[in-house]
Amino acid sequence: MTNNNEVDLSSSSDVSSPTAEADAFLAQHPHFEAVEYLMTDVNGVLRGKWAPIESLPKAFETGINFPLSLFGLDIWGREVMETGLHVDTGDRDGFCMAVSGTIREVPWADRPTAQVTLTMHTDEAEPFYADPRQCLENMVKRMDAAGLRAVCAFELEFYLLDPKAQPADDGTPSPVLNDAAGPDRQNMYSLSDLSHFEGLFADIRAHGLAQDLPLDTIVSEAAPGQFEVNLKHRADPLAAADDAILLKRLITETARHHGLTATFMAKPFMGWPGNGMHVHASVIDKDGNNIFADEEKGERLLEAAIAGLLDNMADSTLCFVPGWNGFRRLQPGSYAPTSASWGHNNRSVAVRVPASPPEATRIEHRIAGADANPYLVVTAILGAMMEGIENDMVPPPAVELNAYEEAAPQLPSTMPNAIKRFGKSAFTAKAFGTEFRDMFVAIKQAEAEAFLVEITPLERSTYL
Repeated sequence: MTNNNEVDLSSSSDVSSPTAEADAFLAQHPHFEAVEYLMTDVNGVLRGKWAPIESLPKAFETGINFPLSLFGLDIWGREVMETGLHVDTGDRDGFCMAVSGTIREVPWADRPTAQVTLTMHTDEAEPFYADPRQCLENMVKRMDAAGLRAVCAFELEFYLLDPKAQPADDGTPSPVLNDAAGPDRQNMYSLSDLSHFEGLFADIRAHGLAQDLPLDTIVSEAAPGQFEVNLKHRADPLAAADDAILLKRLITETARHHGLTATFMAKPFMGWPGNGMHVHASVIDKDGNNIFADEEKGERLLEAAIAGLLDNMADSTLCFVPGWNGFRRLQPGSYAPTSASWGHNNRSVAVRVPASPPEATRIEHRIAGADANPYLVVTAILGAMMEGIENDMVPPPAVELNAYEEAAPQLPSTMPNAIKRFGKSAFTAKAFGTEFRDMFVAIKQAEAEAFLVEITPLERSTYL
């Protein structure tokens, strides 16, 4: 019996057939009834449809129809007309092709169900520029052309909320264990907090195994009800980003089945730490060697990559902090960076070089909120690293102590400023393409304007 994510194609009569993977899965799982088609929009939100399992071969051969306008939606799922993807162009369909190797079972489903990841193509069979997964695929191809490949892994933080608990007077929900925290009301790295939800985390690990997700450690984080799940490294950035998207869904669904709510909101509580999405990345050559570990050139290449990251960090901030709420997370002393800084084994900086054996030398990019789109985050990171390596850039001195007290270029502190930087940047045009850059700006501008016209409860309580 093969793993559901490693379909045995030997059972298919024609391995070269575009439907071979689907045919093999159906042959090995004749009892499955349904398939969920998954696609990640610009905001990192999973969208899709349910269909009979018999439709699975079509997804690999001709694709599943979806409107191109799926990528022109704001965070509320509303059409943003300024993207030019909606009724003004006829709201045309694209063809979403199944991504090879992404057929998985849905272990929390009530009936035998599969899922598969899709990526968008036009009706001319061209990759669609607005699909974030295609952005990352283009970056991977750029690195391939240079004889390089990125190795990436994600760390994801989230809060568990109790939907039955009485919310605060302002409607703020309550994290689990809020009343059971220790004297410092953090209980960081608490084993007892993990034990309290042993059944939930056991199911998360079991479901991750069933979906072939490379789960690593699970830890209790810096606030009541806050946890972090880490993923192992992948020598395929697309697979690593797929892992992050699917892990968020797995955690959300598993928590729901345990009567809880999981939130990846960047800053759900002003008095507690926010939720981050840290990315670990290194670069290997065509022989599989970590270029940052090379005895002669490794340190120079590492610093060049870091210099590229720092130089393009402000322009890319909108990828890492894509929503209004996320900028509340970037606070001095919060372990969420506020400046373009770097250092060795230092958690106050934006780009950290973790303590590790030489062969595992890598960078940890610490800016993104847990609500960011993993495909866009990795595209921006790899694009900036390549800029540094290709141009032999030199970073400023490493920060030795508290980066919040160092004089370093500040990152945009508001959504409007981040939008402005992203929209005028030559780097983001190169990394994502001008069409995607302009579309992303249109969506984020529409979101920012929605927040600007909202009167908050604090305003009413103060001035009414």
